[in-house]
Amino acid sequence: MTEEIADILDSMCDDMVQFLCDLISIPAISPDSGGKGEAEKAAFLSQQVRKMGLGFPERFDASDPRAEGGLRPNIVVRMPGKSTQRLWIVTHMDVVPEGDRSLWETDPFVPVVRDGKVFGRGANDNGQEIVASLFAAYALKNLGLTPAREVCLCFVADEEMGSRYGIQYLLKNGLFAPQDLVVVPDGGTEKGDFIEVAEKSILWFNVKVFGKQVHASKPHEGLNACRVANELSVDLDRALHKAFLDQDKLFEPSLSTFEPTKREANVANVNTVPGKEIFAFDCRILPGVPLDDVLRVIDEACMRKAEESGAVIEVDILQRNDAAPPTSVDAPVVKLLNKAVYDVLGVNPVIGGIGGGTCAAFFRAGGIPAAVWAQEADVAHMPNEYAVIEHIVNEAKVFAQMMLNNLEL
Repeated sequence: MTEEIADILDSMCDDMVQFLCDLISIPAISPDSGGKGEAEKAAFLSQQVRKMGLGFPERFDASDPRAEGGLRPNIVVRMPGKSTQRLWIVTHMDVVPEGDRSLWETDPFVPVVRDGKVFGRGANDNGQEIVASLFAAYALKNLGLTPAREVCLCFVADEEMGSRYGIQYLLKNGLFAPQDLVVVPDGGTEKGDFIEVAEKSILWFNVKVFGKQVHASKPHEGLNACRVANELSVDLDRALHKAFLDQDKLFEPSLSTFEPTKREANVANVNTVPGKEIFAFDCRILPGVPLDDVLRVIDEACMRKAEESGAVIEVDILQRNDAAPPTSVDAPVVKLLNKAVYDVLGVNPVIGGIGGGTCAAFFRAGGIPAAVWAQEADVAHMPNEYAVIEHIVNEAKVFAQMMLNNLEL
């Protein structure tokens, strides 16, 4: 990275902090969570983009009558480059609700700057990346530098609740192309040393076991749903782990995982044999494993237990996300991002997959390679969420380096 770029971004640090504080002060909570949506934050961003001399942002509004103004706004800021190839940096405007306010040390929507951090809901997820991407472009403009490629900053709606009104809407409307370079800075590490290129499939399911409730002194007159559920949970755990042994070193852990998690309350007193039990599994499955095969193993185990016990057993799918094809570790966007991270931070990032989900999956499912990277603390969605100021500046430097790098791809 040139000293000129680094110096100007360092000099903009206070402005970045103020910008992030302004963003935190504007809650952008989904109507699904009782909020008004992103309209106010989008208006603020559009105004600031014009003030920064970055042109007139484009609006791509998805209709949502529940939201303020009946719209969910998506904003694109374009900066012409030396070539027509496009580099997209995609961040999201919406934030999750604050949760239990008693766990916050300060008002979640009144930003506090302290100890090299900015505290507030959305500071980390995804405010710091909105700020970093904008100021990277702003630094290039102030220095009169032309990016190697057209730079497209995209601020989207609805990431926290499924992206129906955000990235999915934009993809359906043909905004992106397979040859585009797409970076989604919405997950990373404190050292900035990990680039995510793949995600596991996600399968959540509930199992309902129906027996017959009776007094605990007469268990022979009933059917203990608790016992059947306990046995079935172990059967499912063993059957799934035995059936799907493949490993992929791109991921950590490298295996598919099948975890029994939530258990709903059954009876209120000790001396009652439960007649109904509900438990859940969280499965994170390698991309090469068809989820229909997993569901077949689940159904077979449940049928065996139903026949053996006499209980009625039902399976409800709570969530199913089939993994998109991974982005190749040799994809142009990965090479460009990897070099920028090394040039700025001096680290060689690990390139791998994760068990969770990000909105990058929508790009990959559409045949557009996307990479996820950020330098951030692991505090998203938590009380007292914060962004580390040094991370914001570093991210801006990485994005600026990506914008300028004329690496042959």
